[in-house]
Amino acid sequence: MGKFKYRMQNILKLKEKLEDQSKMAYANQRRALTREEQIEEELKNEKNRYEEEGKRLRSSGLNVRDILENIQGVNTMDMLIADQHVRVKIEEDKLEKRRQELEKVMKERKAQEKLREHAYRRFQQEENAAESKIIDELTSYTYGNKRKESKKGE
Repeated sequence: MGKFKYRMQNILKLKEKLEDQSKMAYANQRRALTREEQIEEELKNEKNRYEEEGKRLRSSGLNVRDILENIQGVNTMDMLIADQHVRVKIEEDKLEKRRQELEKVMKERKAQEKLREHAYRRFQQEENAAESKIIDELTSYTYGNKRKESKKGE
């Protein structure tokens, strides 16, 4: 039996490398999104601390300056959270784009693998047909020789 050689193997390898690169890009983007989400969560926690401090300041007495500073801090945190929320949305959009790219590259690789499988099946069929032909020829030759020998003996 002959050795199977896929003539577009280099394309399949290229598709596999592109898929690996796309997976890495997706993972990096996922990490970036997680980082931005953590920052947003930290900002929300900081805002909650400001709000708790504001409640404490209002209940403990009327120090107007501290209360105004606290209100300013809460407002600043609201702006920072809004800005960070926009950053999170941008990172989510980037992640979705990377996911779509990865999906496309994976489909291309799978299509190449299907082509390789079809080529291998064709190769096997050709090999089986050639082997059958050889077996048929040997059988015919052997059968033909036995008939000749039996006619000589008569």
